[in-house]
Amino acid sequence: MPNHLWMNEDHTAFADTVSRFFAEEITPNKDAWTQAGTIPKSLWKKAGDMGILGATFPEEHGGLGLSRHFDAVTFLEQTKAGDSGWGVSVHNIAAHYITAFGTEEQKARWLPDLASGDKVAAIAMTEPGTGSDLQAVKTTAIKDGNEYLINGSKTFITNGGSADLIVLVAKTDPKAKGRGVSLIIVETEGLEGFSVGRRLKKMGMKRNDTAELSFEDVRVPLTNLLGTEEGQGFYQLMKQLPWERLILGFMALGASQCALDLTLDYVKERKAFGQRIMDFQNTRFKLAEAKTKIELLAAFCDQCLAELEEGKLTAEKAAMVKWWGTQTQCEVIDECLQLFGGYGYMSEYPISELYTDARVQKIYGGTNEIMKEVIARSMDVD
Repeated sequence: MPNHLWMNEDHTAFADTVSRFFAEEITPNKDAWTQAGTIPKSLWKKAGDMGILGATFPEEHGGLGLSRHFDAVTFLEQTKAGDSGWGVSVHNIAAHYITAFGTEEQKARWLPDLASGDKVAAIAMTEPGTGSDLQAVKTTAIKDGNEYLINGSKTFITNGGSADLIVLVAKTDPKAKGRGVSLIIVETEGLEGFSVGRRLKKMGMKRNDTAELSFEDVRVPLTNLLGTEEGQGFYQLMKQLPWERLILGFMALGASQCALDLTLDYVKERKAFGQRIMDFQNTRFKLAEAKTKIELLAAFCDQCLAELEEGKLTAEKAAMVKWWGTQTQCEVIDECLQLFGGYGYMSEYPISELYTDARVQKIYGGTNEIMKEVIARSMDVD
């Protein structure tokens, strides 16, 4: 694994804790949870008890008050363990919206339960027909007395079927385009008019609880508007998307390293034509290429993380790490699977799951084509 220069004894100790959590709680249960298509809520509580969920939340609101380097450790350890089914990254991102833009009352109200794992969070952005175009959302949240009346539907929502708290992207002023977008916090328990539709069947990430959501005359208090001013949703989304996209870079890094580790073990044991697969020049060259790509990705992720902590990570650089990272992940895992031969296509081999799980990385968080457009726009200025 690449040497992250920012890692100190505290990061290493935290990494050991997270690694043990995955080894003991997730890896032994992968097959059962894959069949179920979801992960039990008891896992969230265990993660909360170990300080994994709230590591970077404010101490006064149930967290540990640590830097986002510790979240990066969590996502690295998750994907190094070969898992992308647990939606902890989305839970983390949702909580950071509240941390960044919530009032003190809202932070005190929602963050402790997210840190403890008593509540699971989701983000509801995507709608049928909108994809990456967040300004085109049709879900509305219209003032009605001291409440918002919410109508609309969302799709491809990670943690959608198990979420207790949803950061909902909605139009509070349908005539104002991007300026009319707000973020509304929806607490789902016993909520009249809210329903979970299909649990979506996917190519990969089959343990991941991905669902369609429906809102039919759902009522929530006006105090559930994230922040204090309507129409700030698009600004809030753009401010937090760099963190989301950097997370995808770190997850790509961990998954790539996992693939390389699995492949090294395999090619050193498997023989063909009287010698180890490792002894063929093609194998050695492919693995050398993979290791180099992983080292380059690690350096880029670390640079972006430093800039994020300094408040200097730009939208275009976040787009670069998301695009480059996920493209690298797919390339590395594809080459590694090839070295397994026919066994790489078998579901019983973890490299197969890594391959199918990787494909969506180039789609969510903004497609890689959108990332390239963000980068190009930053250069197309006078």
